[in-house]
Amino acid sequence: MVLVKRLVLDILKPHQPRSLEFCSKLAEVGDDYAVSLTVLGVDEETETIEVCIEGYDLDFEAIQSAITNMSSSLHSVDVVDVRNEQAKTSE
Repeated sequence: MVLVKRLVLDILKPHQPRSLEFCSKLAEVGDDYAVSLTVLGVDEETETIEVCIEGYDLDFEAIQSAITNMSSSLHSVDVVDVRNEQAKTSE
């Protein structure tokens, strides 16, 4: 089974929610998600941010839905880390 371990996303978001709340909402999507955010640019109404999300098996669709629910838009997926974990059988 191939598991998504890490995503780096380029996102355009309004000033609200603030960065801490934005990260917290993304972290709530999964039980073990770790989220970091870097502000790349700011204008009068929006912020361009880079978000790194790490976890055991990231749910991209749920993450994308959470981003949209916060009135933000995903511009690009800049980095993807996956791992192929074969099912182990008992002998």
